[in-house]
Amino acid sequence: MLFHSTFRAELSRYFWATLVILVSIVMTVLLIRTLGQASRGNIDPREVTLVLGYTVLGNMHTIVTMALYIASVATLSRMYADSEMVIWQSSGESSAGLVQPALVFAAPALVVVAALALVAWPWTNAQTHEIRDRYEKRGDLERVKPGQFQESASGNRVFFIDKDSPSDLEGTHIFIAAQEKGLQTITSARRGRVEFKADDRYLVLNDGQRIEVNPLKNEIKVIEFQEHGARLGNTTLALDEIEAQSTLPWDLLKNPIPVNMGELTWRIGLALGAFNLVLLGIAIPYINPRTGRTGALVMAMLTFFIYYNLINVSRNAVASGQWGMVSMLLALHLPVFGLSLLGLWWRSEQTSLLHLLQKLVFFKREAA
Repeated sequence: MLFHSTFRAELSRYFWATLVILVSIVMTVLLIRTLGQASRGNIDPREVTLVLGYTVLGNMHTIVTMALYIASVATLSRMYADSEMVIWQSSGESSAGLVQPALVFAAPALVVVAALALVAWPWTNAQTHEIRDRYEKRGDLERVKPGQFQESASGNRVFFIDKDSPSDLEGTHIFIAAQEKGLQTITSARRGRVEFKADDRYLVLNDGQRIEVNPLKNEIKVIEFQEHGARLGNTTLALDEIEAQSTLPWDLLKNPIPVNMGELTWRIGLALGAFNLVLLGIAIPYINPRTGRTGALVMAMLTFFIYYNLINVSRNAVASGQWGMVSMLLALHLPVFGLSLLGLWWRSEQTSLLHLLQKLVFFKREAA
């Protein structure tokens, strides 16, 4: 059918053009963020490109959804602005008639969004966390170059180890300046070594001195020690939220704790949201050629950001135990679906909101 094929062809042009632009913008923003993480010592500078690729792939579900929505809004806006939609309507077509070609075009993209949200998102997160965790396991001592002062990854410590240190796990003439919890500490020792106990690592210093300065109380404390130990941190990653983001959906269902259900609610919501946004992209745009496109485009973008933020809020609501997964999905996405259908019917009726209310009131009076 000419009407359907013309609409799909224009949707395709807008979709691919928008997708290329959005990917370019997102890659630029994420590249700056990734370089910042590398400069702070959170990731290995040699793996910046790999982390960037995983991050872009993990966010592709949002990019594809936005490209679909913008393509629908831009196509309909152009058709209304050029009075092309009026010509199609005079020949018997309606806004509701655009749903079929739009869904036919969007079906492959919707499948891709669902796959990206359910499978690609946890896989890319797992890979990124593995790279970051592997690099962070080096710890502060491994960052130290013998014979040079070196700042820690967090920026609150400065280390120095003599260049004649015997091995990577042992050092001589150690100097550590740190600032933690309002205290300024300077620790020096003749020798030091790293010991492993279970999942923890400990720095053991021998024959040294520790100076603690409390600027608030104007106190200085000097401690001399023969042996001093400090815990360097846990090498395991046990945060529930991070683990949930890196877990496949069927594994989340096997362990239905609130955090896992919140993550699954968010992923399913992304797929349902992409479907609803295709319908909203047809129902919302309406442009009077005399007034221009600005109002309709602003309304469309506000709708997208509000809806997408509500999807993000739904994850926290379920993760905190305030909502169940099924009830949250129905409460959020079913009303949007209903409003989309109402908007399509309204556009097909080609009436104003006031006239529509008058017709409803008249219908109630006739029924009475």
